[in-house]
Amino acid sequence: MAATFAFDRFVLDTGDRRLRADGEPVELNGRYFDALALLVADRGKLVSKDRFLAEVWRGVPVTDEALTQCIKTLRRQLGDDAGRPTFIETVPKHGYRFIAPVEVLGSAAPSADVGPPHDPWRRFLLVGASGTAGGAAGGAIGGLAYGFAGASQATAPGTGTISVLLVLLCLTMFVGIVGGAGVSFAIATSEVARTRSWQWLTLAGAGGGLFVGALGKLLGLDAFTLLVGRSPADITGAMEGLILGGTVGLGTFLGVRTASILRAMAVAGALGALAGTAIALLGGRLMLGSMAILTRGFPQSRLRVDHFGRYFGEAGFGPTAQTVTAGLEGALFTCCVVGAIVLAQRRFGTNA
Repeated sequence: MAATFAFDRFVLDTGDRRLRADGEPVELNGRYFDALALLVADRGKLVSKDRFLAEVWRGVPVTDEALTQCIKTLRRQLGDDAGRPTFIETVPKHGYRFIAPVEVLGSAAPSADVGPPHDPWRRFLLVGASGTAGGAAGGAIGGLAYGFAGASQATAPGTGTISVLLVLLCLTMFVGIVGGAGVSFAIATSEVARTRSWQWLTLAGAGGGLFVGALGKLLGLDAFTLLVGRSPADITGAMEGLILGGTVGLGTFLGVRTASILRAMAVAGALGALAGTAIALLGGRLMLGSMAILTRGFPQSRLRVDHFGRYFGEAGFGPTAQTVTAGLEGALFTCCVVGAIVLAQRRFGTNA
């Protein structure tokens, strides 16, 4: 099936059998062109050596060196680096995988069961929904960790261990879903705008985080004021959302260009840890820090988080506990959201 693919600065037209870079033709012989077309058409999936021999060399006996030379030439023409691949990843002893983001510009006969991968609205929904799911997963993991840690401490009369676990689990999942949706759907606007630069993704993520953080804080403070007549002032808000959302956007840009899902998540997690730590050092608060403010502001509350400080040698929830937990929360949220986006894009073959 003839199709036209766009990736990075290249356009691969399988119908016209041309590869262009910034509009200029790139020289490739017939077999090497077929090898690149096979890799791009099956982007994100492993292409085995046997498939190359069957579909590119069409059964003609060749040595492994012929395939190695083919891939080496393709990398040279694409400006790729085998040590830190942007386009073609080597899967030792098995084959190769095309890992760059790909856009299908057109095809002669699109497959009915795959759907229109070039449809930007489909990719918009894919990125937004997968990021939301990632936020939910991050919230669930954090909620279970905090829930078990909180339940392991003596609870106030009338508060059961299971109640502590369920309340923290539901609360963190809700925050993860809302935060993940706000940031991910903002990042997904890159699909509609057809620009996936790191600047766009970072600014879009920051904007989504800013909006969700500001709105969440506004509604939260209003709710407390309405229900109990007063509200705490220093819970998570716009500043925290701005920083964390921008980090998710940058992590997404780097993640889709990383060879493996685990490496993409590791990079995103490292960025998120730095962001969470920066938030705490700037005086901001994430989930557990906000809960500490709430419990201090309402002494009648049966939930306490001061005992978390004991893990860091503090009598209460002090600056060390706040900084470390903020770093962990930032790492978990960013890692899960970016990981879910990258996994969905590679699974469904619609890389952003």
